[in-house]
Amino acid sequence: MSKHKKIDSYFKRKPSDKDNEDDIASISLPQQNSSFGQVVQPDQQPSKVQKVSIGEHDINSLERDPGKRPQIWEYPVNQRDEIRRAYLNWGPYQCDVEDYPLNKDKNPRRFQSTWLKMFPSWLEYSIVNDAAYCLPCYLFSNKPSAQAGSDVFTRKGFRAWKKVNAGKNCAFLIHLGGSPHNNAIKACFDLLNQSGHIRNIFNVQSSDQIKQNRLRLRSSIDSIRWLTFQACAFRGHDETPQSKNRGNFLELIKLLASYNDELAKVVLENAPYNSKYTSHIIQKEIMHIMSSKVRRYIRDEIGDSKFCIVIDESCDESQREQMAIVLRFVDKNGYIQERFFDIVHVKDTTSITLKKAICGVLSQHNLDVSNIRGQGYDGASNMRGEWNGLQALFLKDCSHAYYVHCFAHRLQLALVAASREVIIVH
Repeated sequence: MSKHKKIDSYFKRKPSDKDNEDDIASISLPQQNSSFGQVVQPDQQPSKVQKVSIGEHDINSLERDPGKRPQIWEYPVNQRDEIRRAYLNWGPYQCDVEDYPLNKDKNPRRFQSTWLKMFPSWLEYSIVNDAAYCLPCYLFSNKPSAQAGSDVFTRKGFRAWKKVNAGKNCAFLIHLGGSPHNNAIKACFDLLNQSGHIRNIFNVQSSDQIKQNRLRLRSSIDSIRWLTFQACAFRGHDETPQSKNRGNFLELIKLLASYNDELAKVVLENAPYNSKYTSHIIQKEIMHIMSSKVRRYIRDEIGDSKFCIVIDESCDESQREQMAIVLRFVDKNGYIQERFFDIVHVKDTTSITLKKAICGVLSQHNLDVSNIRGQGYDGASNMRGEWNGLQALFLKDCSHAYYVHCFAHRLQLALVAASREVIIVH
């Protein structure tokens, strides 16, 4: 009577192929040592490399015997470089046996172990096929072409032993002098030489390019800072390279370059056409960044303290209305400070338009309108109007924002009125 199965047996997990693969021990690729290319006994060199991990795929084994292994172009493209490195780290498959088999020619000959010592860096011998192969040519071979003999040392194997001892016509020496073999040798060195990898070369070039760009940009920033601090004009009437005076900005960069050879190599005419950092757009962007940093510093000075606003509007050279905003406050040390904060273009000078523009600037920098403790304007009706003027509109939002007629404007009005009676003075 057969033994009854328990219910647990029906739910036991059955072993799968994936479980068997996971049980195979993974070993790292062998490192190239001093015995690379030396002749060893068959039992000293394994016929397969166990479980080589390559990218997202696991190759269970790499065949060592050149007569058994698949061609390199039969592997997936994204795995070939790692497979090449594995074979290069192991070196050519050179097995020294006691008696190499004789071929079936009229004058039988056999492979000689001395040939392995003469060509230790590339020559391989397959025990299975009794043929010689070239490891570098195999690693960088393509699909066989119509040209006869193109795959002798990679796929078919070389067996014409009588052509080896032919003096200058030695088949191995002729193979060494061929361009396909030399190209394969160079490709092997490039593959193992990681410092010469194209990715590293690009990284070095990118680092040099970044260094030059930073130096070029720093010269533009320093020139703009100095010209802005001195309130000097930037542009010239003729900024072409043939001009004798290209404007303050370009002439200042030229002056800095004359004192620094490293800077002279990367600025103006020596700079790439697409990264000179001297155009009018770049100048405005740099000044915009500087002004933003200055406003941020002023905002940090004010903090949560109370402040006053001083406003005046006028037309610029293009007849566009612009409004200047000045902030007056007491700093952390107890000193009264007046800072020019911003200049805003407005479509008209009505009180409502001016208030919207002022509130937009204050809110952009987290300045609360309720902290305003004073307003300073001229005596125009749109500014000092008791019912609809700018000062009245702010008083509705903050009852402590008292209006003060600007003393500079009052002085100007007094001087104009006093000089009217004196024609010469007027």
